[in-house]
Amino acid sequence: MRPAGVYGVRFIQRKARAERAIPIVPKFRIFSYLPNPRVWKATIAGRLGGVDIEIVGDRPKALAEWLWDFDARPLAESERRSDSPHARAARRGFGATLYKTDAFLEAHPFGTVPAAFDSSGTVGIFESNSILRAVARSGDADLYGRDPVEASRIDSFLDAGLVFAREAQVYLLALQARDVSTELSARMRDAYGFYMAGIDAAAAQAPAGLVGGKLSIADVAFVCDLAQFRREHRFHDWLTEHGHEPIVQPGAYPNALAHFRRLLAQPAIAADLADYVNGGTS
Repeated sequence: MRPAGVYGVRFIQRKARAERAIPIVPKFRIFSYLPNPRVWKATIAGRLGGVDIEIVGDRPKALAEWLWDFDARPLAESERRSDSPHARAARRGFGATLYKTDAFLEAHPFGTVPAAFDSSGTVGIFESNSILRAVARSGDADLYGRDPVEASRIDSFLDAGLVFAREAQVYLLALQARDVSTELSARMRDAYGFYMAGIDAAAAQAPAGLVGGKLSIADVAFVCDLAQFRREHRFHDWLTEHGHEPIVQPGAYPNALAHFRRLLAQPAIAADLADYVNGGTS
């Protein structure tokens, strides 16, 4: 049963360990708003590589009522005060005040989510691709390449997607606020086009996986980032009414989109993304 007040707490478990009823200590704990494809990069890698992960979080607006910590929890109304020692000025998509412990900010100096911790709660890992790398390194599925050269090529794909992911975050937040400027739309179109053209070329040469002809975290990052961005379609009418052409156009980048669909068909990926992409979660 889900604990009261907690939107999502779940484990990715190794079946053999669960059958033996051995207590499970997750390798990582991740605190974030949910649902969040950036978190699912890690849960997909954990599912594929046999890494136990605990996810704790809530809807984006509800996180303002949580204590941000390794032991994150919803705060009682009496605890949400401006004079609280945990009160901090909010940034990037949240309200005026958030509640973060000193320990959280020591582990996560940028103060953002998703926020991953090692099992001890003392080491923080931030940025979704870094969390993804940590999970892949801890698993047993060669998701981070079979040698240093493959690992570096995987890093190349992850790094090439950073501008796209950053612009997408700003753009999607602006869409939710119904405040998209012509400049922002143009920046987003350029970032999307650059990223998708590269993926389209790579997927044409290696349809089974972007690196080494097999599934890797380069593919996991791609499918999650694109799944999140394709939520743009929910604002199609608003964009059109306000003179903005939607970024995602049918028929563009066919190899990349075919690869996206192949990845979504894989059970380990569909477990997190299928409902999200099909409109079941938002």
